[in-house]
Amino acid sequence: MRAVILAAGRGSRMGDLTADRPKCLVELAGRPLIAWQIDALTRAGVGEIGIVRGYKGDRLAAYGARRFDNPRWAETNMVVSLIAAEEWLSEAPIIVSYADIVYGPGTVEALVSAQPAPIAVSYDKDWLWLWRRRFADPLSDAESFRMADGRIVDIGRRVTNLREIEGQYMGLLRFQPEGWRAVRNLLDSLSTAEIGKLDMTSLLRRLIERGEAISGVAATGRWGEVDSVSDLKLYERLLERDELTLM
Repeated sequence: MRAVILAAGRGSRMGDLTADRPKCLVELAGRPLIAWQIDALTRAGVGEIGIVRGYKGDRLAAYGARRFDNPRWAETNMVVSLIAAEEWLSEAPIIVSYADIVYGPGTVEALVSAQPAPIAVSYDKDWLWLWRRRFADPLSDAESFRMADGRIVDIGRRVTNLREIEGQYMGLLRFQPEGWRAVRNLLDSLSTAEIGKLDMTSLLRRLIERGEAISGVAATGRWGEVDSVSDLKLYERLLERDELTLM
């Protein structure tokens, strides 16, 4: 199994922490975020890891067995970074990870061993535990996520009711080559400008609307999404109290 980490972004909300480095090199408990990801992927049996670079990409020269580049990182969204790794996506099954999340190897193992759906997506069923610690109002940031018969039927919409949320999308996915072909067919119907604005959950929602099967795989253990300095401070506290176990 291969994996690719989408690490092109700066993470401007991190302020001075990303003035001279990409967001994935911000440290949590003394280790860059990308080191946590590589550790979890490697422990789960992933044999080869690629990195999609963008902002300050030269700082990532020491990471990954293969490096891809998104020169348009500043003007495009996550899907363009995904396309940069198309060579791998079209060849064999692959794990795709955002570069600003931390998780344990158990979640990766669950994703790898899940039934071979064309596209599978990790999600956190216990998301409210984390969102209540990150936000005064969890609904201010949460998005819709609903499933039926193991498939995702709704994802990525802003909501006003907790009943529309059965979990939260994490930014950790698995593509089979068949799944990537479905993505490519969709992208071929869009303009360059439309693709540039497309985020990952919007891509998944469009695929669902076209009838593509996307499986949901429940995460194992805690995880974290780093969107702000306050997130880092929270995860430091949770690690100290053994409430966030990543090893």
